[in-house]
This record gives sequence, C-alpha cells and structure tokens, in this order.
Amino acid sequence: MNLEAKLVADTAFIMPQVVMPAHANVAGTMHGGEVVKLMDTTAGVVAARHSQKNCATISISQVLFIAPILVGELLICEAQIAYTGNTSMVIFASVYVERIGSSNVTKAAEGYFSVVALDADGHPAPVPPLKLVSEEEKICYEAAKIKTGR
Repeated sequence: MNLEAKLVADTAFIMPQVVMPAHANVAGTMHGGEVVKLMDTTAGVVAARHSQKNCATISISQVLFIAPILVGELLICEAQIAYTGNTSMVIFASVYVERIGSSNVTKAAEGYFSVVALDADGHPAPVPPLKLVSEEEKICYEAAKIKTGR
C-alpha cells in the first residue's frame, strides 16, 4: 500500500440531497439523525478515498446544528479530511442548505467524524499522512486534534 502523503483536496467530497418528506418530522424540518447519517456517509467516502480501505466510524464529536433544514430544500454536505493518525482519520463535515430557485446558501450543521481504516481481516490498518498546504488546512488539523482529543 502507498503511504505517500496526500493533499486534503485529493479526497474531499460533496454530496447533495433534496430533502423529502420522509426525511422530516411533522413540522417539516429534517430529523437531526437524518442530517448526521448523511454527514457520516459523506465522511466515510472521504476516509475510504484517503485510505483506499474499508473504514468504520469510531466516534462523532462536536456536531453543531446551526439552522433548520426544510422539506424541499437542497442539502449539500461537504467533507474533507482534517487529521490523520496511524490508522485513524478525522473528517470535518459541513452541511449547507439552498432553497431551490434561490441563490441563498446557509450553513446548517457541522461536525467531526473519527474513522478507522480496516484491513481485509477487519483490523486497523495504516493510513497515509496528510500533506498540509494552506494555513487553513493547518488550522483545521490542529483544531481536529484538540476537538477529538488526539
């Protein structure tokens, strides 16, 4: 396996979804669990792309719900790797909402997902390190270390 350092941009991922009634409560707002599920799925894609392995979420921390998400809105989940350890990664996921027909985009949620890479036998496997380029990436790396207790 190639453990050459990878850029954050190499594995970042964006996942859109239109919010449907099945995602919402009786008030017409998206269930928090549905939001976290989409964030976790997006974070899992980033982790798998970075490690080139099957991955499993081991913890979720600092999920912050900022604004309600309504039925009919376009939800956009963006995730990028923030930190790598020996076998684990921390992914930062952000959720934005856009009312279809409008250019107004609002941040609705964000959180950190700790994920471990697994080998073919289901044991933790080494992951490539990060090659941090921008000052923002360096700040995100340090924030992920602190927020997740790494």
